[in-house]
Amino acid sequence: MTISVAVRTTEDLTPAERSRIAGLCNDANDTDAFGDLFVVYVPSGGRHFLGFDHDGVLASRAVVTTRWVQPSGYPPQRTAFVDAVATDPTRQRAGLSSAVMRRLGCEIDDFELGCLQTDLRGFYEQFGWERWRGPLAGRRDGLLVPTPGQHGVMMLRLPSTPRLNTNGLLSIEWQPDRFWA
Repeated sequence: MTISVAVRTTEDLTPAERSRIAGLCNDANDTDAFGDLFVVYVPSGGRHFLGFDHDGVLASRAVVTTRWVQPSGYPPQRTAFVDAVATDPTRQRAGLSSAVMRRLGCEIDDFELGCLQTDLRGFYEQFGWERWRGPLAGRRDGLLVPTPGQHGVMMLRLPSTPRLNTNGLLSIEWQPDRFWA
């Protein structure tokens, strides 16, 4: 199967494309929770990685937004936070998400760190993502809020990533309705 991956900013997506992306995310996750994707979580400033199948149909995608993640011993790092990774359920296991994640990994070297939250650790490990083993927290209103129930946070070392201890504390700034996922 021929796969192509396009990179587009949120601002460059048409209303029809935004609707198709939200629909793809809903279908892939068997939910309707992604209706607010472009209102609450990615109103602007996102970098969208769109995987098209051989017929030119959008079949897989991921988005990177700028978040500020702080590893223990370092100031907050400008982080490429990967979110809303989705593949059409009828096209899974055809290499679409792999193509999207390979392209994404090559296109975020302008950040200090890559970060995501997932239950599919093995999938991301093949692209160089590492599990964060230490405690996790959020930062809100100047306070550190432990998030002990949070699991599956992974990071990708980029050219400007400092030497990190993945057993140390990792915190992320608050976003509307969430810290991590």
